[in-house]
Amino acid sequence: MSHGEATRLIAVRHGETAWNVEARLQGQLDIPLNERGREQARRTAHWLAEDHPDVVVSSDLARAKATAEAIAGFNRVPLELDPGLRERSFGSFQGMTHTEVAERWPGQSARWKSRDPEFAPGNGESLTVFYPRCVEATLRIAERHAGKTVVLVAHGGVLDCLYRAAARVPLDAPRIWSLDNAAINRLLHTSSGLTLVGWNDTSHLDVGAPTLDESADRMPVAAALAARTD
Repeated sequence: MSHGEATRLIAVRHGETAWNVEARLQGQLDIPLNERGREQARRTAHWLAEDHPDVVVSSDLARAKATAEAIAGFNRVPLELDPGLRERSFGSFQGMTHTEVAERWPGQSARWKSRDPEFAPGNGESLTVFYPRCVEATLRIAERHAGKTVVLVAHGGVLDCLYRAAARVPLDAPRIWSLDNAAINRLLHTSSGLTLVGWNDTSHLDVGAPTLDESADRMPVAAALAARTD
């Protein structure tokens, strides 16, 4: 890949769900966005107009897909679904809070919290399986859309893996970066791999930031940019 074929990746975590609020493990269960999550998706769609995205590629899980549909629809670009961007499967942990997992399976909880790369909850994925699955999917998407601006809509676990891949952070290292719902994260893909450009931008979610009415049509880019600078 030549330098001219560098791909801009804008990675967005899905909007908030009721289970995010409860700190309940969603994994690959299909949990819808809550009202705040839908508003976050609209704000993100509006804010990304300045980036002129060419395509949105999303996890096929409902919470990510709904967020991606808002972004693709507002910006009038194609939407592709890729199961490689699904959240990590937490198997028997899914549907439980962190506290409930610790109470029921203290030993397994300790291994999970220690980021043991080989640990997998019952019928779930280990980090050594999950990490290559979502990073390879991202590289495949970047190569397929070389030279373009791609919005990736995924999950906290997926974004954690992308951060580690771009910043060369080991799988078992503690997480010291944020992964907020609907945050905008920027990476660049070149022949050298992934490079971190910016992380966890939530300025578009501030109360004073512009947003869209749910039924509103897409604003022209010029109008969207003007609204952003008000």
